[in-house]
Amino acid sequence: MSAPLKLEEAQVRLLDLLSPTPASPCPVDQSARLFLAEPVIARRTQPPTDLSAMDGYATSGDGPWLLKGESRAGAPYDMVLGKGDAIRISTGAQMPLGADAVLVQEEAQVDGTRLTATEPPTARFIRRAGLDFKASHTLLEAGTRMGAAQTALARAGGLAEVVTHDAPRVAVIECGDELARDPTACEPHQTPAVNGAMLAAMAREAGAQVRQIGPVADDAEEITRAILAASEDAALVVISGGASVGPHDLVKPALEAAGFTLDFWRIAIKPGKPLLVARRAGTVVLGLPGNPVSSFVTGFLFMVPALLRMAGAKDCLPRAIPMLLARDLPPGGGRREFLRARWTPDGLVAAELQDSSALTPLAQAQVLIDRPARAEASEAGAFVPAFLLETRTYA
Repeated sequence: MSAPLKLEEAQVRLLDLLSPTPASPCPVDQSARLFLAEPVIARRTQPPTDLSAMDGYATSGDGPWLLKGESRAGAPYDMVLGKGDAIRISTGAQMPLGADAVLVQEEAQVDGTRLTATEPPTARFIRRAGLDFKASHTLLEAGTRMGAAQTALARAGGLAEVVTHDAPRVAVIECGDELARDPTACEPHQTPAVNGAMLAAMAREAGAQVRQIGPVADDAEEITRAILAASEDAALVVISGGASVGPHDLVKPALEAAGFTLDFWRIAIKPGKPLLVARRAGTVVLGLPGNPVSSFVTGFLFMVPALLRMAGAKDCLPRAIPMLLARDLPPGGGRREFLRARWTPDGLVAAELQDSSALTPLAQAQVLIDRPARAEASEAGAFVPAFLLETRTYA
């Protein structure tokens, strides 16, 4: 039996098996959570002309000034200011031709049509044309995920539609005789089925269209049928459970019966060592461990990046961020380990219970602390690499 793969090697091998989905035009207002297949190029300049950044007066030359009119947002003053002239102006309103500064309202004194200043006006309060971007500038690169801010930017750039990749399709199969589909009707010898719903939720957060199958009994023929059904319309099939080495771990023989070839198996991490990847034509199968925490961690490290790759993301892998420890960590074990941890005002606190079946510390965790194999003890105040769970960050 070959040695377990290192995490990064396994991630690269999985991503290399996958390709982005087809691309098509999409209305900007409906593009949230999709990834751009083409860059967004500005069709207009923003702002298109010089604008005032403050409420006050647009002035020309030195004061005192003679008030000539007003410029409001959407209703510009359409005459040229001569030296010694000024107009009332509001934030976001167009600067008139001839104006060279803005006098803020708080520093202005008005007597009829005569304007004087307690402090001189300044050009600092002029938003110059093209301050944000200019026509033909690249606003968003291909591979960028569309969201609220990206939607606003694309519309500001004069675009009504963008070209995005289609949402990837994934099938999630949950295996195990002990699993009860209905959590309200669970016998003493059973446990509620949680992994299928958990992984489906993670996949939807990644922007995928999800099909759930199961729970499927620990029967090689039933698992084979489930794999074949799932692979009909999903380029990625995720199986939870049955990928280990026990006598009832039937995923590998079921994959072989379905015509899949094993690409790799076992990763040198904890939790999540018994992970497998298999492929057949245009379908990839990702087999995750059955313990819920192991399934979540490997889903985070493998399934989500795989879906992002299919969705057309420029960068698919999560990025670790150095974070401060609030409490000591003991020495680590022989495998690279991912510890569930929560925020406190003083820094990260790793959960005391790190069992791969314990869902309470997982649900309370905001980060995964990444500890190398045979890690030395870490003292409170040290910085450790950690992955954000609630707001996933990609390199």
